[in-house]
Amino acid sequence: MPTKDSNQRAYNAHVERDASLSEAELLTSLQRGLAVLAAFRADRATLSLSEVAKATDLDRSSARRLLHTLVERGYLRTDGQSFGLHPKVLRIGNAYLGALALPELALPHLRALAGDLHEAVSMAVLDGDEIVYVARIPGRRLMSLSLTIGSRLPAHATSMGRVLLAARTDDWIDGYLASATLHRLTETSITDHALLRGELQRTRRVGWSLVDQELETGLRSIAVPVHDASGRVAAAIDISSHAGRRDVDDLTGTMLPRLRRTAAAVEHDFHHRPRK
Repeated sequence: MPTKDSNQRAYNAHVERDASLSEAELLTSLQRGLAVLAAFRADRATLSLSEVAKATDLDRSSARRLLHTLVERGYLRTDGQSFGLHPKVLRIGNAYLGALALPELALPHLRALAGDLHEAVSMAVLDGDEIVYVARIPGRRLMSLSLTIGSRLPAHATSMGRVLLAARTDDWIDGYLASATLHRLTETSITDHALLRGELQRTRRVGWSLVDQELETGLRSIAVPVHDASGRVAAAIDISSHAGRRDVDDLTGTMLPRLRRTAAAVEHDFHHRPRK
């Protein structure tokens, strides 16, 4: 029967990994690694190599390599015979729960604002050089741009995108501007990197951004940031309207204070939400 020491030696023997994996092989390894993590549950907090292999339909050799990698990366712990989740896994879960909680908590406030103004109100987060919509309340008046949760738009041409870009560090913005292609979407779209940098600096200074028909002709929007408890910008919310209904003065004079109050209400609920 294998002893604890022999199991530990067998485990330690798989320190070296093949560094020449193809992209397809890497994706397969990632899928299998996630399956290994998912094998651990409240009713089976510790598992042996054989149990992991059986739960994931992997051969023992593959399961052993994946277990070693996850231990090495700090996501699993082992005593040489059995394996269990390491508290580091909570970072992933907490990040997901936090991201999930924000749009859910924001929705009542976004609905109230959209209902009062009869305009579209949205929340988005930054993903690379695009924004991703995580909450949206459509306006009562139809607009040509159809957006839903999960829709993506270029960050440089949107008010929420500029708020989110402006919250990044100067070094990050330098890298973004060095590689970004600023497509001209309308006649008024900013395509000059220096001009966009200036807009981001202004946005950072005043705490809001207005985009006037740069994404779509006839569409105006104004956005403000939403901060997490640490003060980091976690998302942005905006009001968007047809240019024929809301002029720039209306957006900055009437809409902006309402938008800021909504952002403050969302932040309050987010910062004081019950922790699970």
